[in-house]
Amino acid sequence: MSLFAIMAEAFNFFRNHIRQLAVLTLPFLLIQVAIQLWLGNEMIQADVENPQFGAIHAAAMMVLLLVFSFLIAALTLYLELRSQGHDLAPAQILKASFPFVPPLLLAGVFSGLAILAPVMIFAAFGPLWLIGLIVSLYLFSRLAYVNFMVVVERLTPFEAIKSSFKFSGPITIKTIAVLMLYVPLSLLGGMFSQFAMQVGFPLQLVVETTFSFLGLFVNIALFRLYMINRKTPDADNSEG
Repeated sequence: MSLFAIMAEAFNFFRNHIRQLAVLTLPFLLIQVAIQLWLGNEMIQADVENPQFGAIHAAAMMVLLLVFSFLIAALTLYLELRSQGHDLAPAQILKASFPFVPPLLLAGVFSGLAILAPVMIFAAFGPLWLIGLIVSLYLFSRLAYVNFMVVVERLTPFEAIKSSFKFSGPITIKTIAVLMLYVPLSLLGGMFSQFAMQVGFPLQLVVETTFSFLGLFVNIALFRLYMINRKTPDADNSEG
């Protein structure tokens, strides 16, 4: 299937299920964005020569990771259930998502460190940071399916990382194309957030949460790409 067809199907799914997606994800996104804005404000106000990072900041970071993991678990499980023709209430999905939070959190930490490492290492060599950025983007594309491996395939965090890297090999270019959708969304979100910041925190929270919600389209497109290229046990048996 062409990338355009995948994007079209993802857009139709997002449009047709926008209400259910909003009910399921907006509470998480509001909490996530609020914590991010607070941490960002704390960093701006911090003393450059003697920055203070206290227990409250560490707790906020931990809550942020937990909320994000819960969000991804719920969204991925919802996409899986809808692909199978099931239609569960948000409360049922949230309850079923809870066991996936610890493995998703662990997988997210390790894959995130692997993705960020090249750009951070090459940044120490000045102009070579661009090479690090390219390597990080490549690793991002290879590890973009870790969440699906944990929730859909029921793999452990390390198995999910290995499986995502192996699975994404033949579709790396398509995956990068989907991930690049984050660029215009981030640019638009940043522009509108700057205007909202001048009005006040409530409007900035609403604007950034809205763009974070729109960013879920990327996850939906990746899931569609994953489902098209996924080999099920039945398919493997039929090939044998």
